[in-house]
Amino acid sequence: MAELNLEIITPEKPVLKEQIESVTIPGSLGGFQILKDHAPLISSFEIGIIKVKNGTSENYFTTSGGTVEVNHNRVLVLADSIEKVSEIDQNRAEQAKQRAEERLKRKHEEDIDEARARAALERALNRLNAVKKYT
Repeated sequence: MAELNLEIITPEKPVLKEQIESVTIPGSLGGFQILKDHAPLISSFEIGIIKVKNGTSENYFTTSGGTVEVNHNRVLVLADSIEKVSEIDQNRAEQAKQRAEERLKRKHEEDIDEARARAALERALNRLNAVKKYT
């Protein structure tokens, strides 16, 4: 019984457009769920998992943040990046984690952007944790 129109877009391409029952977003101040007739809302969201529910089907996506707008049973997710958990390359995510950890170890030896390295590590860990939990 789909009640919401969900559209997920990244700077590169549209990712998903379908009718759903609910979506759970990793909000900046904590996760929140959007159901039919949700009050109008504009919010940012952080690195985490987006859960899309439709009937007995649940799909999980990792995201690195973005914004969400809810209005009249329409949910628009503008994600910096998003990846369906079932399509994550675990080896690639592990390599990204290792690269970020190495950069953080060398931050005092070289001109390393520590904030950028920490963000890369957080994204890699989010992807790895999602694969372990949802596949």
